[in-house]
Amino acid sequence: MSFEIPTDLTPELVPLSWLLGVWEGSGRLGEGTSDSEHFFQRATFAHHGLPYLQYTAESWLTDEEGNHLRPLSVEAGFWALDRKLNDADVGPGLSPADIVPALKSADEVEPFRNGDDGFDITATIVHPGGISELYYGSIKGPQIQLTTDLVMRGQHSKDYTAATRLFGLVNGDLFWRWDVAAEGSSLTPHASAILKKTS
Repeated sequence: MSFEIPTDLTPELVPLSWLLGVWEGSGRLGEGTSDSEHFFQRATFAHHGLPYLQYTAESWLTDEEGNHLRPLSVEAGFWALDRKLNDADVGPGLSPADIVPALKSADEVEPFRNGDDGFDITATIVHPGGISELYYGSIKGPQIQLTTDLVMRGQHSKDYTAATRLFGLVNGDLFWRWDVAAEGSSLTPHASAILKKTS
């Protein structure tokens, strides 16, 4: 699969650039067995000239033919290279970033390559019901592995303690799997899907 890297993409997002766009497809809840429920998902990865990708995913329960039955959930967040932020970066809050990005070239990104020849990344994902996840992981070419470092829950949120996520680009399709530890259980399969890029 070929793709164009946007000219206004900050250099540190180049390793993540294959995610950019809108992805749609179907998946199964839980173990993905014959009695697992079906769902449809639309996931979007966008950039805004800053050193992170904005992520949103909307999901709907479907029947076996893919007809939407009802909304399932939505999540949103930000994905970025894992590095120490400095005065050139945006924030906190609305504190503006320097007009010149913190990392200005591919040569300045290379020192962040890890021992596995990939890059360490973070992803912060927020869910309805007062749940926020902070993931640490790595990206190596078209493969991503993420593990929660922290799951923050509101006072009345459902029990949810940890998660892992795997993503891979296979023949142009985005395959993903999400395992969750919740309600007293250890990590178990939560959902998986295959998404095709639509834009």
